[in-house]
Amino acid sequence: MSSTNSDRSFSWICPVFYRSGGCAQTELRLNRRTWDQLQRAMWMSVVALPMLPVIATLVFHYRERVGALCQRVFHRRKRSSFAQRSLERRTHSFVLMNSTHGQPESVLQTFECYSQTQPTCSIGQEKGEFLDSAVSRAAPLQALELGTHCGYSAIRILRLLPASGKLYTVEQDPDTADVGEEMILVAGFKHSQFQLLVSPSCTAIPQLQPQFGVQSLDLVFMDHDVAEYLPDLRALEEGGLLTKGCIIVVNNTHLPGAKEFLRYIHNSSHYSVCFQALGMQEIRYQATNTTEELTVTLSNQMVT
Repeated sequence: MSSTNSDRSFSWICPVFYRSGGCAQTELRLNRRTWDQLQRAMWMSVVALPMLPVIATLVFHYRERVGALCQRVFHRRKRSSFAQRSLERRTHSFVLMNSTHGQPESVLQTFECYSQTQPTCSIGQEKGEFLDSAVSRAAPLQALELGTHCGYSAIRILRLLPASGKLYTVEQDPDTADVGEEMILVAGFKHSQFQLLVSPSCTAIPQLQPQFGVQSLDLVFMDHDVAEYLPDLRALEEGGLLTKGCIIVVNNTHLPGAKEFLRYIHNSSHYSVCFQALGMQEIRYQATNTTEELTVTLSNQMVT
């Protein structure tokens, strides 16, 4: 296919990118790359098609073993999910019965007392103190937490916010969200001080501005699925939600799934790692929050 015909095909597939010119021409290169990847995938499908009868025959021949394997995987995931919810409920019951309601420090101490003898879903006192230091430095008016869990870290953040500050905390599991919300309320905080979003982070982040009127964030705490750290950071960038000087606290940076996120932070001039310990990092966002700079940044990423 000639370059002229190729450009015409792209103008039909992505007319907005093709006609807009300027920076969009750089974006067009990414769409060409995506189109090439799609073509390769189509060819692989054509090559693999003759193998389908063989695969189907093997699956049918070993159907009992395949079925048993699928069943084991399903039940393992189901047990894991049930165990996590049971863990949160036990923690919730202990804190509810043994803490002084309306006093955040008492609730946190009860969490920590329970974690000395039982497994919990909280980040714990040492990591909590790391988070405290970051929150104190940021003094955020608008804070975002990705991963509410049992509400422990949300309570730590809320007690350090200014009087006019607000926390937006995201939890995708409804049962876990219920536990976390009740613990926050038990600690004495009101709904006017926090907003719980029960949805995946990829859904919650785009809702912050249009639905809740969030124009910028001074603090972000990431403690959810490490594989979502980088996509969520990019979503925050593209939404213009990170203020200059925004502090991003990230948990579990030692896990393999965080490698792409850490590589992105290391290679970007807009971020600097201020502190790191206990598998956590405090990162400062240094770029100005302007549409022009964001466009340049995205263009440079597409070129590379």
